[in-house]
This record gives sequence, C-alpha cells and structure tokens, in this order.
Amino acid sequence: MPDPDPHSAFAPHDHRACEARVLDQARDRLAANGARLTPVRQRTLEILLESHRAMGAYEVLDRLAAEGFGRQPPVAYRALEFLVEHGLAHRLQRLNAFAACLHPGHDHAPAFLICRECDMLAELPAAPVRDALTELAAESGFQVERATIEALGLCPACADAARP
Repeated sequence: MPDPDPHSAFAPHDHRACEARVLDQARDRLAANGARLTPVRQRTLEILLESHRAMGAYEVLDRLAAEGFGRQPPVAYRALEFLVEHGLAHRLQRLNAFAACLHPGHDHAPAFLICRECDMLAELPAAPVRDALTELAAESGFQVERATIEALGLCPACADAARP
C-alpha cells in the first residue's frame, strides 16, 4: 500500500491530510467505476473518517439525522453498503461496525488491529496472511471466498497507560 506508515492511526499524524487523501482517492475510484458519491454517501464517509475507529450503523444514522439526512435506518445502511461494495469502507464483524478504508485507491486484503480499550483501529496490509490462510484452507479442500482478519489488543497509548 502506498501509505508509508500503515500504523498511522496509532501515531501522531496530520489527520486532516489523511482525511483529504482518502476522500480524493474515494472520488477517483468511484469516477473510474462510473459511480458517484451522493451527499449522504459522502457525509457517511466523512463521518467514518473523523477518527480512526469503527462506528455502528446507528451511530452513523444518528449523526446523519442530526444533519438533516433522515432518521430511517435504510438511510445509513444503504450508504454504508455502498461504501463497502465500492471498497471505501470495511465492515468489522467483531464490532458489528464499519470503518473507512484508508487505502480506497487500491484493492487490497486488509487486517485490522482493534484496541479493546479505546476502540481505535489500524488497517494493515495482510496479503501474506490471507495467502497463507488460503493455502492452508486449500490443503483441506476448502476454497476461501472472503476473510476478515481482526486482531484485538491494546494500542500503544492504552498499553502505556496500563503499565504500572
């Protein structure tokens, strides 16, 4: 992936530049695929980008409703499904939540490091892990169609706070 620091969610960085880069890549990806970022889709992506953590659909819905986009659950779910379908967001199974994809300009196999204390997350390249899983599964005759790799633990800040 092009990001020189895949752990940037856990390290100090220019978050506005991070958000702007992701939004620009998202627009480019959609334009290349003939899709568009409607106002509700764009605002949903912006909400997900505000912090490096996953958000539940109802949390996103509350934010959209407060901004006049409607209070019906399909408003948020349709926008989130669109973002996931187009590689602009990821669904995190463990948290039953969504996170903005930090590398929407590139197809990739991500893994997620999720802090159990603060819910911060980092997206890492996981192609080697995915390849190993696919190979092991094939030895059993199983064909992997989809896999989400999620690791639960402590981010550097929470780990430091937990030390005596």
